[in-house]
This record gives sequence, structure tokens and C-alpha cells, in this order.
Amino acid sequence: MPDLYFFIYAFSSLFSIVNPLSGVMIFRSLTSEMSGASKKYVARKSILIAFFIAVVFSVAGDLILRFFSITADSLRVAGGVLLFLLAVDMLFARRSGVKYTSEEIAEAEKREDVSVFPIAMPMLTGPGAITTVIVLMDGAGTVERKLMVFAAILLTFVISYIIFNYSDLMDRVLGVTGTLVATRIMGLFVGAIAVDFVFAGIWNIYVDKLRLLQ
Repeated sequence: MPDLYFFIYAFSSLFSIVNPLSGVMIFRSLTSEMSGASKKYVARKSILIAFFIAVVFSVAGDLILRFFSITADSLRVAGGVLLFLLAVDMLFARRSGVKYTSEEIAEAEKREDVSVFPIAMPMLTGPGAITTVIVLMDGAGTVERKLMVFAAILLTFVISYIIFNYSDLMDRVLGVTGTLVATRIMGLFVGAIAVDFVFAGIWNIYVDKLRLLQ
């Protein structure tokens, strides 16, 4: 896969799973009683924390896999199943329990600071996003491609910040219908990514087992 295609694949995968267009509705709900300056502060803080979490897991992913004695391919299969469940919820425009639950949102409404929970995590960097950055980094291979994964993470959260920072404008431009249409389109991409993860993981596990038998 050429480097440019790999970057596009990494960015589209991560952006579709983070899905800030869907998250902006929850963001507006949780910050509805805040001033404009406070909304901008929460947007900036939550995006920085989410970016930091994604970078930490992308760097420490290999150590995490070794600590739990699991392979990247096993994570690909498990992550693919997880992403497929997320994709189904996105296609049917349902609030996904894979990313966050109704109970978590209800609890967050009582909090004064919602930037860390639930916006930064699990809304932006939930299990799907964490799995994706670990798998992408494992499959990068070269230093150049690893840097491309970092660039994809950075670009994803820069765009997410712009969307959150101008959430009122986004709501007027897209509205509920436009946001749900965009979410469904991203759901198709997430579903395709899920199939790719599962197929690649199963194939690599099969090849490894076959080598052991020879």
C-alpha cells in the first residue's frame, strides 16, 4: 500500500470512529447552559485530553499487548467485532453503548466539568478509537508510516476541535437530519473497516498457526 493511501486509510478509519459530527450533539447538550467562552474552554480541553489519550495508546500499544499476552491479530478480530457493533448503531442512528451509555450521559449532566468524562473519554476516545490506533500503529511497519499514524491522529482531533468550537454553527448548517445522515455514511465506513480488521486478523492467525504446524 503506497504511503499516501496508508495515511488516507489511517485518517478515514480514525475520523469515522471518533465521529465528532455525532458527538457534537452530546457536546451541545452538556454545554447548553454555559457561556460562549466556557464552551470554547471545554472544547479545547476535551480535545487535548482525547488527543493525549490516543497518542499514549498508539505509543504504548505494543507494551499493552505484551502485558496482557495477546497478539495484535487477536486485537484486530476483537476490535473488528466491536467496530461492527458500533457501525450498526451508527447506521440506525442509535446511541451506541459501545462508546457511551445513557447512564453515563445522565451522570455527566450532573457534573460541573464534562471535558474529561464523558467528552474526551469515552465519547471521543472510546474502545473503538483506542483499538484502532493500536492496530494502525502495529500495522504501520516503517517509521514513516508510524509518523503518518500520528499525523492522522492529529488531523482527526484538529478537525474535531473545529467542529466542537463552532458547534452552534454546525447545528445551524447541518441540523439534526444532516448530522444523522453524516453519521450513517460514516457507519458504512466503520462497517467496512470492521470487516477488514476481522478478515486480516483471522487470516494472519491462520497463517501463523500453519507455520507452527510445518
